[in-house]
Amino acid sequence: MPSTPRSPSADLSLPPVGFGTAALRGEHGVRTVAAALDAGYRLLDSAFNYENEGAVGAAVRASGVPRDEVIVTSKLPGRHHAHDAAVATIEESVYRTGLDHLDLYLIHWPNPSQDRYVEAWGALIEARERGLVRHIGVSNFLPEHVDRLVAETGVTPVVNQVELHPYFPQAEQRAADAARGIVTEAWSPLGRANSLLDEPVLTRIAADRGVTVAQVILAWHVGLGVLPLPKATSPDRQRQNLEAADLELSAEEMAAVAGLARPDGRNNDQDPAVYEEY
Repeated sequence: MPSTPRSPSADLSLPPVGFGTAALRGEHGVRTVAAALDAGYRLLDSAFNYENEGAVGAAVRASGVPRDEVIVTSKLPGRHHAHDAAVATIEESVYRTGLDHLDLYLIHWPNPSQDRYVEAWGALIEARERGLVRHIGVSNFLPEHVDRLVAETGVTPVVNQVELHPYFPQAEQRAADAARGIVTEAWSPLGRANSLLDEPVLTRIAADRGVTVAQVILAWHVGLGVLPLPKATSPDRQRQNLEAADLELSAEEMAAVAGLARPDGRNNDQDPAVYEEY
């Protein structure tokens, strides 16, 4: 089993693979997330804008897994970066889950043109001090955004969740996060509605190893020291994705996967320097 990612908070230990929950809502969402917990996932990734914090919280309560073994994550939306709005949104996130706290809370996007992400970060710091959330981090933050948070508040995010997959490996971003002691998490680790799963390089490695292409991609993430957050609804896919953490690729295989990088590798041209989230 690969080493467990560590964060600047010494008491936060993260699993090698987490579970993405976007679009998992209602009773179907509860059943799917509960099944993921039963399969062995211990990090659940949600967001205020996913509109499923209630389903995620219900799944945690229904699963039978001890609460202190599950890291429940949510994220602050761009429209609520103002301090008071951010505080109320974090409170609402906790209320929606029906839990007494969230384990990890992130600013979803920096929305730099609004220039209020430092203000939002201050609200997350206060929420942590109040015990509403245990740990705080960011999502889609460039190194300059992170450095400004640290310079103005003295508090370093524990994680930075970014788009990351073989078409867009984010070497500079990963290095910047690592230099700051920040764990990099990957959203859309398997790509999103693109041809990644059909790449000959990946299908060859998968065939040689007797595993799925998705497992090869997730093992590549883990080999980079990145925490991927795949989503899967079927029990078999959930299990396979989790088992990818035990697959160690060779240096040659890691390099072959990295060779898929593209200059235009982003899925939807969501550059954090200019992208604005509602």
